[in-house]
Amino acid sequence: MNRISKITTAMLTGKKRALLWSAFALVILTGMIIYYGSHVKRVKINASNGSEYAKAVVTEIKEDYTGWEEGGGAYTGNQLVQVTVTSGTYKGQSCEARNSNGYEMGAYCRKGTKVVVMLSENEGVLSAVVYNYDRGTGIWSLVGLFLLTLCLIGGKKGISASAALIFTFVCILFLYIPMMYAGVSPFLAAVLVSLLILTVSILLIDGWSDKAFCAIIGTAAGILISGCAAGLFGMICHVTGYNIPDAETIIHIGENSRLQVGGVLFSGILIASLGAVMDVSVSVAAAIHEIKRNNPEFGRKQLYQSGIHVGHDMMGTMSNTLILAFAGSSVNTLLVAYAYEMPYLQIMSQYAIAIEILRGISGTLGVILTVPVESAVAAFWLCREKKGQAD
Repeated sequence: MNRISKITTAMLTGKKRALLWSAFALVILTGMIIYYGSHVKRVKINASNGSEYAKAVVTEIKEDYTGWEEGGGAYTGNQLVQVTVTSGTYKGQSCEARNSNGYEMGAYCRKGTKVVVMLSENEGVLSAVVYNYDRGTGIWSLVGLFLLTLCLIGGKKGISASAALIFTFVCILFLYIPMMYAGVSPFLAAVLVSLLILTVSILLIDGWSDKAFCAIIGTAAGILISGCAAGLFGMICHVTGYNIPDAETIIHIGENSRLQVGGVLFSGILIASLGAVMDVSVSVAAAIHEIKRNNPEFGRKQLYQSGIHVGHDMMGTMSNTLILAFAGSSVNTLLVAYAYEMPYLQIMSQYAIAIEILRGISGTLGVILTVPVESAVAAFWLCREKKGQAD
């Protein structure tokens, strides 16, 4: 009994040591990514003229020329307010702020309203313009609630999933975007970052195993299929990154950096399909792994067929998820087309419609083809041993 106890203790100690080393490696990797993203040299496009954005609280309404817009369902108009700055260089100082409250900028100010202001100083006099509501606290509270719920309900898996989400956010913000800005091909940047994200995410959630290895290979294949399909359909439909919304702004950035504007669209499609493809790939790999564990006599053909059967339902649900997500993002475009009774030829010739269809179909195609690819990879890998048993 003592010997068994010692062996068990040693195994637990080994697992804890491996977990600590993995956490340490993840922290180091995350730090390196943040360091890289923070040190990419950026060209200053717009001169700030000494202005600064800061948080502020409205302390007094001096003039109020706002009114309720029945059609818009909001207060619009101009205000002159007194604010106290609560962050930045001018923290603690009070000044007047002009507020032009519209649908996209400004805020309907009342005493105590928290806003973000644009400050400027001229000959020692501080002035401000109300930019918008201070939404930072609300957004971070929502993010915190989401992560807390994920951890409480998911337990250890939830904690791992939270770590994976944070790592994904860091990779997108500090690696993917800076790589494109620095001149790396957007498609190549998306592929490399996706491979890093999917590898770390799957290993965090499932650990290193045959199942995880198969899921990584299947997911990589799926996102490559989505990216290639997007590129092919883009050529057929004559759509590139120059036709996306805010194209003029992106082109202006490209003129002042090494950004390859043409590939931004297809790069984004590849990143957008990563989550759905990963979900399908992990689910199919887990199902085949479990089938092999319970039926060690099953060969590659039987495992492949089992994976296809398992993937049939996922194809429908995940395809629906992607299509609805892209359809939801294009509601405004569809509403305008409906209200103005645009003819079929005009609708189908619009860049906005073509891009949304391109995004939806390319991502969904990647999800569908991930099922047979993942089934083949898992069936081959799990039957590679002579004993025919999965780890």
